[in-house]
Amino acid sequence: MTTTGTEQPDPQHSSGAATTTAAPSGPLTGGVHEPSRADISAKTLRKDRYWVAPAVTVIGLVAWLTYATVRVFMQDYYYVDEFHYLTPFYSPCTSTGCIEEAAHFGRFTPNHALIPFAMLSLPFLLVFRLTCYYYRKAYYRSFWMSPPACAVPDGHKRYTGETRFPLILQNLHRYTFYIATVIVLINTWDFILAFGGTEGFGVGLGNVVLLINVIALWAYTLSCHSCRHVTGGRLKHFSRNPIRYRWWTFVSKLNTRHMQYAWISLGTLALVDFYVMAVAAGWFDDLRFF
Repeated sequence: MTTTGTEQPDPQHSSGAATTTAAPSGPLTGGVHEPSRADISAKTLRKDRYWVAPAVTVIGLVAWLTYATVRVFMQDYYYVDEFHYLTPFYSPCTSTGCIEEAAHFGRFTPNHALIPFAMLSLPFLLVFRLTCYYYRKAYYRSFWMSPPACAVPDGHKRYTGETRFPLILQNLHRYTFYIATVIVLINTWDFILAFGGTEGFGVGLGNVVLLINVIALWAYTLSCHSCRHVTGGRLKHFSRNPIRYRWWTFVSKLNTRHMQYAWISLGTLALVDFYVMAVAAGWFDDLRFF
């Protein structure tokens, strides 16, 4: 048998066989629309109800934002003078329209129907939540469909990340974290003041609700990714900083539940606000333990 320098294909194996093309050597730049990807007609091969989570997120966030917006601009039923209950939606209450007893830090901001009584805290808390790592994932997937779930195509043709305006402002998160921490300290102070009503020291159901909310707010704030970076992000040697390492370890454990704390804190904020509003409006009396 003679051989040549060029190997000839076997007709028995080559006839009828599908031809294949070599995989591209460079990076894929087209994402899910890359021509070299499998050409399938289905939008995704996922058969589960992957759309449920984004839908529930939209419903939950829209419902909460609607309630919070109505309450913030209601400018009424935010303080129970008898028990010193102050809703966090109005803390700190610095408007000249605030009840004097509710203004623990003075009244000096303008009183207007379109200006929240807690104008010194609410804008920063809004930015803090909007730029939160979890909430970014939540509304990117649910409202923007970018993408709605894993293995599902993005709802947009182009992806520029967070390198352009306005998404580059997401970097403000690390700075609003410090302001949010101060505001949670103020909420904690409001909780402490609520033990001393007009008739002296006492404990009621409102105190319990305020306590639950303060715990949830601290859990959400301390589990923040920025807090984790502050406690140990710049350390190169944990062994030389044992105290900060322990604190970083604690924050890291909280961070694994950051999503749960984000939703729980939204729930407790609405709960304590509704409770204070109901008692202040006289819908029912505060249950007093002693």
